[in-house]
Amino acid sequence: MTTKAYNEPSPTPFHVLAKPIGPICNLDCEYCFYLKKQELFPESKSFRMNEEALEAFTRGYIECQPQGVREVNFAWQGGEPTMLGVKFFQRAIELQEQYIRPGTTILNSIQTNGTLLDDEWGEFLHENKFLVGISIDGPEEIHDEYRLDKQGQGSFGEVMRGLDVLKRHKVEFNTLTVVQNRNSQHGKGIYDFLKSIGSTFFQFIPIVEPDPEAPENALRARVSSRSVDPEQYGRFLCDVMDRWLELEDVGEVFVRDFDTSLALVVGRPSPICVNAETCGRAVAIEHNGDLFSCDHFVNDKDRIGNVLEESFDSMLDGLQQTEFGDDKRDGLPPYCRECDFLGLCNGGCPKDRIIQTPEGDSGLNYLCAGYKIFHEHSLPVFQKMAQCLSMQRPASDYAVIDDVLREQAAAHAREAMGADGKAKSVGPNEPCPCGSGRKFKKCCLARV
Repeated sequence: MTTKAYNEPSPTPFHVLAKPIGPICNLDCEYCFYLKKQELFPESKSFRMNEEALEAFTRGYIECQPQGVREVNFAWQGGEPTMLGVKFFQRAIELQEQYIRPGTTILNSIQTNGTLLDDEWGEFLHENKFLVGISIDGPEEIHDEYRLDKQGQGSFGEVMRGLDVLKRHKVEFNTLTVVQNRNSQHGKGIYDFLKSIGSTFFQFIPIVEPDPEAPENALRARVSSRSVDPEQYGRFLCDVMDRWLELEDVGEVFVRDFDTSLALVVGRPSPICVNAETCGRAVAIEHNGDLFSCDHFVNDKDRIGNVLEESFDSMLDGLQQTEFGDDKRDGLPPYCRECDFLGLCNGGCPKDRIIQTPEGDSGLNYLCAGYKIFHEHSLPVFQKMAQCLSMQRPASDYAVIDDVLREQAAAHAREAMGADGKAKSVGPNEPCPCGSGRKFKKCCLARV
């Protein structure tokens, strides 16, 4: 089978989160926002992505990337994608190999609850170098609070069994932890647990569930009892960071929130859409080929087309998606625009902008108070890490960088001063020999 060659390269890279089995899952997690998406497809007799849609998606996703892009990452999610079986993904690999462009590397990742993994899966994932994300919320008593199977039983035991499959077959994995009202109280314990099971990369997703039937609260927003409290979310991230630093795990264990903050502090673009100034370049594809603005906006209003009917470039670079992405920046209230931490959060995800500012303007992120707690706590550390990186030193040197700078200043001052204490080679108003660009008297001379 071949598909129509209608895709043109897009001017900027983009990412597609693939939902090849739609919202279908073997678990029934209480906070899952995606299970109810079945209602959007009342005519679907099967939620399995068919051959035609899979091929159109694969070809378009590769062809529409800008010229010069060296990696294309296929991210498979659900629902529970492993319900499709290994053969589906073997076919996906075949199509990727068919349409790969010269000089391009194809990467695959899959997010799973791990309960269906067996040795066949382990062999396939290892052989094809899949990065596997395991969804786990903490130790058994915490994980089983909300992550239940269809019979209402906890899933922790099966998740750990699946994780053992990955370890046995030497499959690279990381962990995704939903931060909710319960585990948010145990930041350091969650950190220790995730590290104990062998994870070296942590992703934390805060639960914010708007609930019109919930009682009013001080935040002027109705959310479910499962939702994380904003301030507690901030304290959770602080606790995780404190444990990370205490155990000297910098450079050994990676936390997505920390990687993102450090990237922004050093002046790089945000690696994730949540903290980026605009969005719109991370779309979601459903089992039937429908393309949506984001996996948090899978609804009729934010459907931008179908890969069987329209080209990727016309959907991604069209007016609807462009406006969707720009609205993240343009819709910020003055309260956010004047915030000292705007460059670190950029208002957060639009899906969570459900409360009002102190001035009564709409569009403030529910998690704002937590973001501020975390950034106030962490920014000094990330600034020191950024200083280390600028000096081509590892970020883990953050704790000694002040001593290093003092030693360097003293050395430069000794070099510039004679035995009589007067400037030998550098005048006080001349550029400092350390290369900072400041006057000697305002730089190294002032530090000694």
